[in-house]
Amino acid sequence: MFNIDYVGLFTSLPPQLAVVLIALIPIAELRVSIPVALGVYGMSVPEAIFWSVLADIFISAVIIYSLGPIYNFLAGRFKFIDKFFNWFFGRTRRRFFRKYEVFGNLALMLFVAIPLPITGAWTGSAASWLFDVSKKKALLYVSLGVIIAAGIVTLLSLGAFKIF
Repeated sequence: MFNIDYVGLFTSLPPQLAVVLIALIPIAELRVSIPVALGVYGMSVPEAIFWSVLADIFISAVIIYSLGPIYNFLAGRFKFIDKFFNWFFGRTRRRFFRKYEVFGNLALMLFVAIPLPITGAWTGSAASWLFDVSKKKALLYVSLGVIIAAGIVTLLSLGAFKIF
Protein backbone atom coordinates (compact mmCIF):
# COMPACT_ATOMS: atom_id res chain seq x y z
CA MET A 1 0.00 0.00 0.00
CA PHE A 2 1.39 3.37 -1.07
CA ASN A 3 4.84 1.83 -1.70
CA ILE A 4 5.75 1.79 1.97
CA ASP A 5 8.25 -0.83 3.10
CA TYR A 6 6.34 -1.94 6.19
CA VAL A 7 8.81 -4.71 6.96
CA GLY A 8 11.80 -2.39 6.56
CA LEU A 9 10.30 0.09 9.01
CA PHE A 10 10.45 -2.44 11.82
CA THR A 11 13.38 -4.74 10.94
CA SER A 12 15.05 -4.44 14.32
CA LEU A 13 11.92 -5.35 16.30
CA PRO A 14 10.55 -8.74 17.30
CA PRO A 15 8.07 -10.03 14.69
CA GLN A 16 5.08 -9.83 17.03
CA LEU A 17 5.75 -6.17 17.83
CA ALA A 18 6.34 -5.39 14.14
CA VAL A 19 2.98 -6.96 13.24
CA VAL A 20 1.23 -4.98 15.99
CA LEU A 21 2.80 -1.72 14.82
CA ILE A 22 1.88 -2.40 11.19
CA ALA A 23 -1.71 -3.14 12.25
CA LEU A 24 -1.83 0.21 14.07
CA ILE A 25 -0.98 2.18 10.91
CA PRO A 26 -4.05 3.79 9.31
CA ILE A 27 -5.02 2.34 5.94
CA ALA A 28 -2.55 -0.56 6.33
CA GLU A 29 -4.14 -2.06 9.47
CA LEU A 30 -4.61 -5.82 9.32
CA ARG A 31 -4.89 -5.75 5.53
CA VAL A 32 -1.10 -5.50 5.57
CA SER A 33 -0.16 -6.93 8.97
CA ILE A 34 -1.67 -10.38 8.40
CA PRO A 35 0.02 -11.01 5.02
CA VAL A 36 3.31 -9.72 6.46
CA ALA A 37 2.95 -11.91 9.56
CA LEU A 38 2.25 -15.00 7.45
CA GLY A 39 4.52 -14.37 4.49
CA VAL A 40 7.50 -12.51 5.92
CA TYR A 41 7.67 -13.58 9.54
CA GLY A 42 6.31 -17.10 9.03
CA MET A 43 3.86 -16.82 11.92
CA SER A 44 1.14 -19.39 12.35
CA VAL A 45 -2.36 -18.35 11.27
CA PRO A 46 -3.67 -18.04 14.85
CA GLU A 47 -0.66 -15.96 15.90
CA ALA A 48 -0.93 -13.63 12.87
CA ILE A 49 -4.64 -13.12 13.49
CA PHE A 50 -4.17 -12.65 17.25
CA TRP A 51 -1.56 -9.87 17.02
CA SER A 52 -3.28 -8.10 14.13
CA VAL A 53 -6.77 -8.20 15.64
CA LEU A 54 -5.45 -7.20 19.06
CA ALA A 55 -3.80 -4.10 17.61
CA ASP A 56 -6.81 -3.15 15.47
CA ILE A 57 -9.26 -3.49 18.37
CA PHE A 58 -6.90 -1.58 20.65
CA ILE A 59 -6.64 1.37 18.24
CA SER A 60 -10.41 1.26 17.73
CA ALA A 61 -10.98 1.61 21.47
CA VAL A 62 -8.50 4.49 21.65
CA ILE A 63 -10.25 6.29 18.78
CA ILE A 64 -13.78 5.61 20.01
CA TYR A 65 -13.07 6.82 23.53
CA SER A 66 -10.78 9.75 22.69
CA LEU A 67 -11.97 11.25 19.40
CA GLY A 68 -14.76 13.31 20.97
CA PRO A 69 -12.61 14.90 23.68
CA ILE A 70 -9.74 15.52 21.23
CA TYR A 71 -12.07 17.12 18.70
CA ASN A 72 -13.72 19.29 21.35
CA PHE A 73 -10.33 20.45 22.60
CA LEU A 74 -8.91 21.22 19.15
CA ALA A 75 -12.04 22.56 17.42
CA GLY A 76 -11.61 26.21 16.68
CA ARG A 77 -8.14 26.45 18.23
CA PHE A 78 -6.18 25.50 15.14
CA LYS A 79 -7.46 26.27 11.63
CA PHE A 80 -5.45 23.56 9.85
CA ILE A 81 -6.66 20.90 12.32
CA ASP A 82 -10.23 22.14 11.99
CA LYS A 83 -9.85 21.96 8.19
CA PHE A 84 -8.49 18.40 8.38
CA PHE A 85 -11.29 17.22 10.69
CA ASN A 86 -13.91 18.81 8.44
CA TRP A 87 -12.41 17.07 5.39
CA PHE A 88 -12.06 13.70 7.12
CA PHE A 89 -15.49 13.80 8.77
CA GLY A 90 -17.20 14.97 5.58
CA ARG A 91 -15.61 12.15 3.63
CA THR A 92 -16.55 9.60 6.26
CA ARG A 93 -20.14 10.85 6.38
CA ARG A 94 -20.48 10.64 2.59
CA ARG A 95 -19.11 7.10 2.45
CA PHE A 96 -21.04 5.72 5.39
CA PHE A 97 -24.34 7.64 5.73
CA ARG A 98 -26.54 5.71 3.29
CA LYS A 99 -25.33 2.36 4.64
CA TYR A 100 -25.97 3.51 8.20
CA GLU A 101 -29.48 4.68 7.31
CA VAL A 102 -30.39 1.27 5.93
CA PHE A 103 -28.58 -1.14 8.24
CA GLY A 104 -28.03 0.81 11.48
CA ASN A 105 -25.21 -0.45 13.68
CA LEU A 106 -24.74 -3.54 11.49
CA ALA A 107 -23.54 -1.13 8.79
CA LEU A 108 -20.69 -0.19 11.09
CA MET A 109 -19.64 -3.83 11.37
CA LEU A 110 -19.96 -4.41 7.61
CA PHE A 111 -18.08 -1.20 6.82
CA VAL A 112 -15.13 -2.32 8.94
CA ALA A 113 -15.36 -5.94 7.73
CA ILE A 114 -14.70 -5.03 4.09
CA PRO A 115 -10.90 -5.21 3.81
CA LEU A 116 -10.39 -2.30 1.44
CA PRO A 117 -8.42 0.89 1.98
CA ILE A 118 -10.36 3.46 4.01
CA THR A 119 -12.94 0.98 5.30
CA GLY A 120 -11.15 -0.36 8.35
CA ALA A 121 -11.11 0.16 12.08
CA TRP A 122 -9.83 3.75 11.98
CA THR A 123 -12.58 5.04 9.70
CA GLY A 124 -15.25 2.86 11.29
CA SER A 125 -14.34 4.16 14.74
CA ALA A 126 -14.52 7.75 13.48
CA ALA A 127 -17.86 7.01 11.81
CA SER A 128 -19.24 5.66 15.08
CA TRP A 129 -18.48 8.99 16.73
CA LEU A 130 -19.92 10.97 13.83
CA PHE A 131 -23.18 9.03 13.98
CA ASP A 132 -23.32 9.16 17.77
CA VAL A 133 -23.22 5.40 18.30
CA SER A 134 -22.76 4.59 21.99
CA LYS A 135 -19.14 3.80 22.81
CA LYS A 136 -19.89 0.25 23.97
CA LYS A 137 -21.92 -0.59 20.87
CA ALA A 138 -19.34 1.06 18.63
CA LEU A 139 -16.53 -0.98 20.14
CA LEU A 140 -18.59 -4.17 19.81
CA TYR A 141 -19.54 -3.63 16.16
CA VAL A 142 -16.12 -2.36 15.11
CA SER A 143 -14.47 -5.32 16.86
CA LEU A 144 -16.79 -7.78 15.09
CA GLY A 145 -15.95 -6.08 11.78
CA VAL A 146 -12.23 -6.37 12.55
CA ILE A 147 -12.60 -10.09 13.26
CA ILE A 148 -14.51 -10.66 10.01
CA ALA A 149 -11.94 -8.64 8.05
CA ALA A 150 -9.15 -10.69 9.65
CA GLY A 151 -10.82 -13.88 8.44
CA ILE A 152 -11.20 -12.53 4.91
CA VAL A 153 -7.64 -11.20 4.73
CA THR A 154 -6.26 -14.46 6.13
CA LEU A 155 -8.14 -16.54 3.55
CA LEU A 156 -6.94 -14.22 0.77
CA SER A 157 -3.39 -14.38 2.10
CA LEU A 158 -3.46 -18.16 2.11
CA GLY A 159 -4.81 -18.23 -1.44
CA ALA A 160 -8.24 -19.61 -0.54
CA PHE A 161 -9.90 -17.36 -3.11
CA LYS A 162 -7.95 -18.01 -6.28
CA ILE A 163 -9.32 -16.39 -9.41
CA PHE A 164 -8.63 -18.37 -12.57
